[in-house]
Amino acid sequence: MEHETSHPILLYDGVCGLCNRGVRFLLKRERASLFRFASLQSALASRILTRHGASPSNLDTFYVVVGLALSLPIGTVHNERLLARSDAVICVLQELGGAWRGVALMLRLLPRPVRDWTYNFVARRRYRIFGQYETCPVPSEATRARFLDL
Repeated sequence: MEHETSHPILLYDGVCGLCNRGVRFLLKRERASLFRFASLQSALASRILTRHGASPSNLDTFYVVVGLALSLPIGTVHNERLLARSDAVICVLQELGGAWRGVALMLRLLPRPVRDWTYNFVARRRYRIFGQYETCPVPSEATRARFLDL
């Protein structure tokens, strides 16, 4: 039997200082505990990205997976959607609601090539600006269940 999760999953670079700050930002502000998390370095992320034809070795991209079907074999996508770069950021901001939904709307008004150029500009410099961990930081006991790759 196929199992779909109703929780969007954020796939992020687990050793990136900016990505980890983003996850902590979301954990602090998200009231509904909707999102789940997995590092791009995990087997789960590799399986999902391969299924969508994305490279698991590309750590410069932040993804949100919507409609995840955990039991699907590689190569099968079903109703899953993989949002990347600025589309993923917009999805997260929309789900945060409030003023963040307004920010998402403003970002959506920009053409995707402009949004993604800006995203890629920051992504290429993120380790230099925000630092890098040797290993993926371990979440707190309170949030550990939301991380799927532990």
